[in-house]
Amino acid sequence: MKTHHVAVLARHDVGTMRSMLAMFGEAFEDIPTYTQAQPDDAWLQRLLAGDAFIAVAALAGEKVVGGLAAYVLPKFEQARSEIYIYDLAVDAAHRRQGIATALIEELKRVARERGAYVIFVQADHGDDPAIALYTKLGVREDVLHFDIAPGGVPLQSAPCRPNGLKT
Repeated sequence: MKTHHVAVLARHDVGTMRSMLAMFGEAFEDIPTYTQAQPDDAWLQRLLAGDAFIAVAALAGEKVVGGLAAYVLPKFEQARSEIYIYDLAVDAAHRRQGIATALIEELKRVARERGAYVIFVQADHGDDPAIALYTKLGVREDVLHFDIAPGGVPLQSAPCRPNGLKT
């Protein structure tokens, strides 16, 4: 029995977006990154209303039990765009219920609607649930990821780097 529904967040969904950020913090065991310096409502409204960002929430009633944050990347070599899944997580009590797949399926619908060429995501070595999910849904490419500091101090680890799936 399905106990959740998914929804693409829009300009008026700032409260749901904040709940999704809190859920990300808990799922990724990094509450400070997702809760301590959140942007103001106007910033989140612009983000949710724009074409460059997509947020999809899984809700059980009013509670956010899963979330996906993605960026639309317009390409320069052809008139097309790609979508990058930056964060995807499911609340621990709601895992293994198809929520992550439902979030990606909704993103696929949005991608088709917007004419995107491809959706891509990265997974960390050892994040077996994420790797299994993405393998089921797509084609694997083995690549390396590098974080480059814009300032003079090298990064030890990226503070806001995409996290692995928590399903």
